[in-house]
Amino acid sequence: MTALRRLFPEPEEVEAEALFADVDFAALAPAGRPYVVVNMVSSTDGRATLEGKTKLLSSDADRAVFHALRTAVDAVMVGTGTLRAEHYGRMVRDERRREIRRERGLEPEPLAIVCSRTGDFPDDIPLFTDPEARVFTHVGPAPGEAVRRAHTEHGVRSVLLEGGPTLNAAMLADRMVDELFLTVAPLLAGGAAPLTILSDGHPTPLELRWALEGDGALFLRYAVTGSG
Repeated sequence: MTALRRLFPEPEEVEAEALFADVDFAALAPAGRPYVVVNMVSSTDGRATLEGKTKLLSSDADRAVFHALRTAVDAVMVGTGTLRAEHYGRMVRDERRREIRRERGLEPEPLAIVCSRTGDFPDDIPLFTDPEARVFTHVGPAPGEAVRRAHTEHGVRSVLLEGGPTLNAAMLADRMVDELFLTVAPLLAGGAAPLTILSDGHPTPLELRWALEGDGALFLRYAVTGSG
């Protein structure tokens, strides 16, 4: 188990793997669509990737929170650029985590919602070749429509959005993001014109719900105010 220190609202030690044991994202869903949470990592100076990937920004604690979030949602949403860069496989391969999902009344494998503006899907990566993966594809400029379709056609009530920055910005523009989970890695990445967790957009107010620390990184949970 991976221990984290809660800094806010009340100091205590918590286990990363149990962070969402009592969190029911589906119960928070508004009428007509799932509840959507974004999970991203960035360097302290704001870079969302190093050498095109998130691996060098991550840590054991970050990966523990990452996998804990995947055990708590009906679906995981990701853009094709992130799929290619990170070479995605199916979302939950560990049998212990699959059992946790069963105990929560969820399918053992989350539905993977994959969005593309052009229909150019990376069908050679493991996510598209593994027979145990559950994949739902959507083509079009409005990713919010993909989420509504997943709700209507597959009963999806909660979605974890894992980027990338273009998809995050589009979902915010559609007023379809309810929360942000942001890991701030203890690293100054440097470099010109850093790619942040949003490729575009307008200032969006956030409300801090918790702050934790582990492996020198900060784990921040924000409510996105004004979502639709």
